Amino acid sequence: MSRSLGPELPANLAGLLDGHDLARREGLTLLLVTTDPDGWPRVAMLSVGEVLATGPREVRLALWPGSATTANLAHSRRSLLMVVAGAAAYYIRLVARRGEDITLSRGPRAFFLARVEEVLEDVVGYAEITSGIGFRLKDPAQVLPAWAEAVTALRSAPGPG
Repeated sequence: MSRSLGPELPANLAGLLDGHDLARREGLTLLLVTTDPDGWPRVAMLSVGEVLATGPREVRLALWPGSATTANLAHSRRSLLMVVAGAAAYYIRLVARRGEDITLSRGPRAFFLARVEEVLEDVVGYAEITSGIGFRLKDPAQVLPAWAEAVTALRSAPGPG
C-alpha cells in the first residue's frame, strides 16, 4: 500500500541519487514514466548517470534530446520517477522544466530541472521487494566515465530561465 512521504526525497533516496559512487550503483535502474500526446503512458529506463538529486526537492535529468521521453516531458512537464530501494518502491512525482542541452563528449543531452511534488512509498506487511529492474554494464571502464561526465554537467547546469 502506498503512503505519501510529502514533497521531499527521503534521505535514503537523496543519498542513492546524489551522483557519488556511481560504480557501486551500476545496476540500479530507474523508471521514468511520461505521457505521450495521445494519453498513453511511456516508460524510459534510466541509470544513475542520467538522474541527479541536488536537494530534497530537486532532481536533474539528462535525457536523449530526440527521444519520446524528452518530447513528452517538455510538453507535459509532469512525470513519475520510480525507484526500488531497500524493501520499498518509491514513486516520485516530478514537475520539470527544460533547460539548455548539456554538451557531453558522447553527444548532447536534454537537461531538465525537476521539482519534487510528492514522494509515495509502497510497502506491504506480507512481502518484501527483493529487487527492481537491474542491468550489468558490458564495458564499465567505458560507461562509468561517461556517467561521471554527465553527473558533473548536471551539477553545474544552470536552471531554466
